[in-house]
Amino acid sequence: MAASEFPDLPRFPAGFELAEALTVASQQLHETPTRHNTLRTAVRLAVHLMPGAEHAGISEIERGNKFRTLAWTDDVVRSAEARHGGREPHRHWDELWHSPVVRMTDSENDDGWDVLSALGLRSALSLRLRADRRRLTVLTAYARKPGAFDEDATRIGRLFTAHVSIALESATVREQLTEAMHTRDLIGQATGILMERQGIDAAAAFESLVRASQRENVKLRDLARRIVGAHNST
Repeated sequence: MAASEFPDLPRFPAGFELAEALTVASQQLHETPTRHNTLRTAVRLAVHLMPGAEHAGISEIERGNKFRTLAWTDDVVRSAEARHGGREPHRHWDELWHSPVVRMTDSENDDGWDVLSALGLRSALSLRLRADRRRLTVLTAYARKPGAFDEDATRIGRLFTAHVSIALESATVREQLTEAMHTRDLIGQATGILMERQGIDAAAAFESLVRASQRENVKLRDLARRIVGAHNST
């Protein structure tokens, strides 16, 4: 990845430079309009900021061995993580249920990481972004050099992922509020259509909408969207 992608950020910052770089990175993360864009920006920033990192991905691991990649810097990461999708998560990822950081020093000397070594990825640093009882969200940085991630890289990685976690939470809340407003508008439009069609007041129209939703076992917003769509197509 070209260093010029983030011209305001020093490559692999340290000292006072690090504090300034994390501030700029945090601003860029919070400027993303959606959770998906936050994830994509985060993996690119990880490669720029974390010493030793050449590639990065963000994955979601669910109990029951479900694994999917949410964002990646390139096809090498996508291929590496996709190949784990049909397998049980590696024990190193299992450790992230109990530890915020896991390092893999050399894939060629570590049983179970043959997928990485086959792609020329020798080192990995996994950092937990979010966790609950059912699901982990993990940022993993990769390098072609063995032993690429030392204590400094881990420290910077943990500082960076703290900013990513906050930005993700903020983006999630924004999306939920946007969806709530959109849902409210849809339900309002559907209620208005029923009032006009059936000659009833707003309360009766809304009650009719709720009953239909329960009867058809359809979410209220989906039923409202269907009514509005049918009305607009006539």
